Amino acid sequence: MKFLVEDKVFEILDTVCFAVVIAHGIDNTVQNLKIQKLLEENMLLCQSSLEGVNVKEIESVLCYREAFRKLNVNPNKYMCSIEALLTRISKGKGMPNINTAVDLGNAVSLKYKIPIGAHDIDTMNGEMTLRFSEEQDFFLPFGSTEIESVDKNEIVYATGNSVRTRRWTWRQSEEGKITTQSKNIFFPIDGFSDTNMDNMLSAQKELGNMLKYELGCNVSIGWVHAKHKSFSINAI
Repeated sequence: MKFLVEDKVFEILDTVCFAVVIAHGIDNTVQNLKIQKLLEENMLLCQSSLEGVNVKEIESVLCYREAFRKLNVNPNKYMCSIEALLTRISKGKGMPNINTAVDLGNAVSLKYKIPIGAHDIDTMNGEMTLRFSEEQDFFLPFGSTEIESVDKNEIVYATGNSVRTRRWTWRQSEEGKITTQSKNIFFPIDGFSDTNMDNMLSAQKELGNMLKYELGCNVSIGWVHAKHKSFSINAI
């Protein structure tokens, strides 16, 4: 099983790249106070740094808004996940504790102001692909039981015809969400080689180390870009 990025994505976004973290054998049933504290601390630091700031105008958000426009996605209507997260934090709404793996991803995402996805590998039906939508694709919105259709030529994370994230990093599916029973997790970190690659690499390193040394996971990391368009995500 692999994570693959379609050629057309790189044709439109020539500097897009992906830092990948794979966690095998996580025990997500156990609360981790250190990670909960890390999330709380990073929320407070992030909120302080955003005081009096227009989130839409900060560099770490502008690059995604511009990429959305190139993909024919209106960033005012469909916010990139990191813009939505930072906007929430800037308004003092905080983030609830969900489960250990999700809390860790959110904590690292806030620290480096970068989007980090999380997908349950054991629910995947074949390769996980970032591609443009196909006629047979379907989407089950997070928290819903009703299937949605997907727009034509919409960029999606998908496994088989099951769309796991619509409009790249906008909205995640109920299918593949991380629960306390998730044991093998694929974390994609989406960014750009010319704007935030240093933050991507730092986030990848910190996330991988926390998964390995704090949670006792087997961890593999990778880098996907225009000259290397896939990475193995096999669960063990």
